Amino acid sequence: MQNFSSFLIVAFLLLFVKCGHNVTKNDDSQQTRIYSVPVWARNAVWYQIFPERFRNGDPSNDPTTRDMEGSYPGTYPLNWSITPWGHDWYAHEPWLDQIKTGNFHSKIQARRYGGDLQGVLDKIDYLDSLGITAVYFNPLNDSPSLHKYDARTYIHIDRNFGPDPAGDIEIMKSEIPANPSTWKWTSADTLFLKVINELHNRGIKVIMDYSWNHTGKEFWALKNVNEKGASSEFADWYNIISFDDPKTPSDEFRYEGWGGGNIYMPVFRKDIPPGDTIMPFEGNFHSPSLKKHIFDVTRRWLDPDGNGEPSDGVDGFRLDVAAEIPMGFWREYRKFVRDINPDAYLVGEIWWLKWPHEMLNPAPFIGEQFDATMNYRWFRIARGFFAQAEPILTPTEFVRSINEISKGIPEANLQAMMNVGGTHDSPRLSTSFYNKTLDKYRAKPSENPEYKINKPDSVTLLEQKMFLVHQFTFIGAPHIWYGEEIGMWGADDPDCRKPMVWNDIIYEDEKAHFYPNKSRPINKVRPDTSLFAFYSRLIKMRRENPVLINGSLEFIIADDNKMILGYKRSDKNGEIIVLFNRSEQEQSVIVPVKSKSNYQTLIDYKTEEYQSNKKGLLVILKPLSYLILKKSNI
Repeated sequence: MQNFSSFLIVAFLLLFVKCGHNVTKNDDSQQTRIYSVPVWARNAVWYQIFPERFRNGDPSNDPTTRDMEGSYPGTYPLNWSITPWGHDWYAHEPWLDQIKTGNFHSKIQARRYGGDLQGVLDKIDYLDSLGITAVYFNPLNDSPSLHKYDARTYIHIDRNFGPDPAGDIEIMKSEIPANPSTWKWTSADTLFLKVINELHNRGIKVIMDYSWNHTGKEFWALKNVNEKGASSEFADWYNIISFDDPKTPSDEFRYEGWGGGNIYMPVFRKDIPPGDTIMPFEGNFHSPSLKKHIFDVTRRWLDPDGNGEPSDGVDGFRLDVAAEIPMGFWREYRKFVRDINPDAYLVGEIWWLKWPHEMLNPAPFIGEQFDATMNYRWFRIARGFFAQAEPILTPTEFVRSINEISKGIPEANLQAMMNVGGTHDSPRLSTSFYNKTLDKYRAKPSENPEYKINKPDSVTLLEQKMFLVHQFTFIGAPHIWYGEEIGMWGADDPDCRKPMVWNDIIYEDEKAHFYPNKSRPINKVRPDTSLFAFYSRLIKMRRENPVLINGSLEFIIADDNKMILGYKRSDKNGEIIVLFNRSEQEQSVIVPVKSKSNYQTLIDYKTEEYQSNKKGLLVILKPLSYLILKKSNI
C-alpha cells in the first residue's frame, strides 16, 4: 500500500511538471502572438493615400452639400460645386468668397475634389510600378469632412467613396449601430474589400486610419445623446457638459471637443488617475459599451467574413492622436487585435508633448501598445542636417541626436518605425526643405506671410535627394506621402492636401497667391518623372539588399569641418556604406574600412568601382551629394 501511494505521488508530480511545461510553452506562444513585431512591417515601404485627393475614378458619386452637413465650415453657398481637379490651388472658386467667415485656409475646408476608391483601383498598377509594399489609408469611415477624422459612423466606408451613395445611406438607416448582428455591407464597403484584395494580390499590405479618441458631431451615438439626454444608453461615452432642455426653444447640448473647443470633434470620456496629467496617461475609456463598439468595428475590418482567417481583411491600423488615449485601453486593444490577426501591425501617432519644440518620447508606447510610431522625431533630426533647417545640426550633432532618440526602443521596433517625411499634417517634403524654419511651426502663409509657397528650387532638390537616400538606407520603414514621388509641393495643412498630379489631367499654372495682392513665381504643374524614377531605384535597392532593413548601424564618419556624414549597414551577408557631403564644396574623405575590399555604387545609372587599401577607401564627394557603396567581395 505504501509503494502504491508512492507511485501515485510520483505520477501526479510527473503530470504536474508536464502540464506546467505546456502552460509555459503556451504562455510563450501567447506572448509571441501578442507582442512580436510583424516581419512584413519591418520590410515595408509605405505609401500614404488621402482618398479624397488621390484620384476621382467615379464622378457619379461626387459629394453634395447634403453629404457635407455637419462638417466645417457648417454652411455652404447655393452655387457650391466640386472643384476641378486641375484648379490653381490658391485661386478662388466662384462660390468661395460667399463664405463670409474665416480666411482662405478655413474656407477651402469646403472644397471637394471627388477622390474615391475607384480612383485607387484605377491606379494600383501605378503603385505597383513604384515598388511600394504597403498602403496606409487616411480615414475611410463615413464622415462629412474631407479628412474623415470626424466620423458619422465607424462601421462603414464613406458613402462618397463607393458607387452608390444614396443606396448606402438607406442601408445605414436600416441598421442598429450598437448591434453588430444588424450590420450590413454597403456598396462602398464592398468596393473597399475589393481594393484590399487587389492590393494583396500584388503583395501590398493595407492599414486603415481610425481615431478612437473622438468622433464627428454627426456620429450616431452623439445624436442619440442629444435626442434622449441623460437617459441615452450612450451618455457615458462622451464628456457631456450640459444636456438639452426640451422645455426651452434653444439647444443647450454641450460637450467637450477635441483640442478643448472643436465642436466638430467631440471626444470620448476617459477615466484617468487623479494627478496623471502628462502623457502617457494610465487609465481607460469610461464606457464598457464604447470599448465593445470599437472592438466590434476592429474585428469587422480585420476579418470581414468572420471565418477566423484574416487574409481578406486589413493588415493593421494607424491610430490617430494615440497619446491622448489611456494606456490601459491600448494594452487591451493590442491583445484583441492580435487574437484576430497575430501578424497585424499597430502604429500610433505619438507626436507633441509641448508645441512646437518638445515631442513625446515614443518608447513608453512601444511593446505593450504599438509596434511602432510615426517617427516625427527622426524626421526633425534628419531635416536639421540635410536641409540645414531649424534646428540646424552638424554631423556630430546628428549622430548624437539619432542615438538619443533610439534609446529604450528594441531593435525590431526600430526597424518597424514609420519613417515619415511629408504627411497630411505637415508641409510636403520639398516645401519643408525649401523653408528653413522649424518644421511645422508657422509653416503656411496664413501664419507666416514670408513662407515660400512656389515650386522649390534646384538646390532644394539636391537636399531632398540626400534625405531620401538617408531615408531608404536607414533603420526604419520608409514612408511616402502621396505625390512626393512626382515632386508635389505644398505648405502645412491644408496646402499639403492638394489633388494628386497625374499625367492624364491638365492642370492650371499655379500663379495665385494666398494673399491676392502678393506676387509669386508662376509654376507649371506636371509630374516629375525623373524624381519618380529616383524613388523607384531607391525602393528597388532597399528591397534587393536586406542588410538595409535588418543590418546593424554604425556611424563611421562625422566631420563637422567638411560637413561629411557616413554610416555603415552590415550583417553576416553584406555591407553597405552610405556617405553624404552636406557642404557646398567638393570634399575628399578617407572612409575607414577593416580590410582591402572592392565596392560598387548603388542606385546610380552608371555603376562605379572603388577599391580600398590599408589606409582606407578614398572618395571624392561633389557638393550636396551622396554615395552608396556596396562591398562586393564579402
